[in-house]
Amino acid sequence: MRRREFLFSVAAAGAIGLIGPAQAANEKMIVYKDPNCGCCRAWAEAMKAAGFSVTTEEAVDLAALKGRYAIPAEMQGCHTAIVADYYVEGHVPLDAVTRLLAERPDIAGLAVPGMPEGSLGMGDDPRASYDVFAVSRDGSSAVYQAVRPKS
Repeated sequence: MRRREFLFSVAAAGAIGLIGPAQAANEKMIVYKDPNCGCCRAWAEAMKAAGFSVTTEEAVDLAALKGRYAIPAEMQGCHTAIVADYYVEGHVPLDAVTRLLAERPDIAGLAVPGMPEGSLGMGDDPRASYDVFAVSRDGSSAVYQAVRPKS
């Protein structure tokens, strides 16, 4: 395990106390990712460390998968996870995933478009600033959670 992946795993493990390991342990998650992507691997490992039952599937054609789940092009990220009939697109932070599962809103999923620096799996940058979007079934989106620099 590389230093960066270790640090992400430690950070995710520390978040277990915030969400409760029982909640995460009850959820199965499939992560579809490029076979050569280390940031996707780090994100999946963080979810495992938080107690999710994670299965990783190497996907050669991620575009087809994203099409199957009707993920809008402007919302697409690095990898796609499926949990409790929602998609979790890209580097969505752990607290947003657990909030999604606690609230169970009537949406298709959550998305962090692109690969924002400092997002889960993309480095530990206290200056990270990006938005997590809730994507409705019609493809429209709204900010679900704002991630801003830690002071």
